[in-house]
Amino acid sequence: MHNQLAKELEPLLSFTSIDHIELVQSLWSGYGVLLKVHLSGADWPSVIVKRIQPPAAAQHLRQWNTDLGHQRKLRSYEVELHWYQNYAHRTHAACRIPQCLGTATIAGGHLLVLEDLDAAGFPLRKTQLTNQEIERCIVWLAHFHAEFLQDPAEGLWESGTYWQLDTRPEEWKAMPAGSLKTAAKGLHQALEECTYKTLVHGDAKYANFCFSTGDAVAAVDFQYVGAGCGMKDLAYLLSCKEGGLRSVAEEKEFMDIYFYHLHQALGSRHPNVDGTALETEWRLLYSIAWADFERFLQGWAPGHWKRTAYSQRQVDLALRQLG
Repeated sequence: MHNQLAKELEPLLSFTSIDHIELVQSLWSGYGVLLKVHLSGADWPSVIVKRIQPPAAAQHLRQWNTDLGHQRKLRSYEVELHWYQNYAHRTHAACRIPQCLGTATIAGGHLLVLEDLDAAGFPLRKTQLTNQEIERCIVWLAHFHAEFLQDPAEGLWESGTYWQLDTRPEEWKAMPAGSLKTAAKGLHQALEECTYKTLVHGDAKYANFCFSTGDAVAAVDFQYVGAGCGMKDLAYLLSCKEGGLRSVAEEKEFMDIYFYHLHQALGSRHPNVDGTALETEWRLLYSIAWADFERFLQGWAPGHWKRTAYSQRQVDLALRQLG
């Protein structure tokens, strides 16, 4: 692996040798590996290498092994490469991501070389967050959404997120008959037809945020970035809270923080945008976005822990909105 990886990295980085390779994790369903590579004689003592080599036959932890799923994953890696090559440079300190150091085509796949966020001061990964840590992620989302507001998403997903209906017909078919299944297309349409769209991260879970020892946060994993309402990311992030949100007051607190920082960022990035109209539209779409994700879970993993009483209340609100 050392020799092979050295040959692959030589056109992208200046270094004298690879000292050590750590396996960070295997990619979902066996589509490659994420490596931390320690280098000598380099400007970057360590880098993260995403080595994408899809298997001949798809393997999935929940047995969703279909050609459609395989093609979706292949597309997701193409989108991520395009994101880093064409969009990532527009991010900044308030929506920090790893710097892209190079991309390459390799036998049977692709290579994505990224800044090591551990070395950059973001060494902490968390599976559970305090409310203050959730707020840090919310602020990141607000600045990210403000930066890419009304972007055409060229080369990215036409509709961002990994659970969007058009790419998940099998999961929809697996849903039991009921009001949510019947409303699935209406939920999707309501989100797609919103006036104010941005780029959504598309997989804004806790595991995709890296924390500093202070109050900074960075995000990784842009396989499902694409156009959409910012509430998709916010609802999904809040769905990761163990046990669900405790109250309407807690929901309001998180929402108010998001829109406060979104308005601040829009003031400098998009001063001509009607922030009040945007907020009015997106607040109404929050329950719709939540119900859209619940629709996916109901078909994909009906026993999932994210299917809480709070989530059901959002579904009920969304269905009433659709009439």
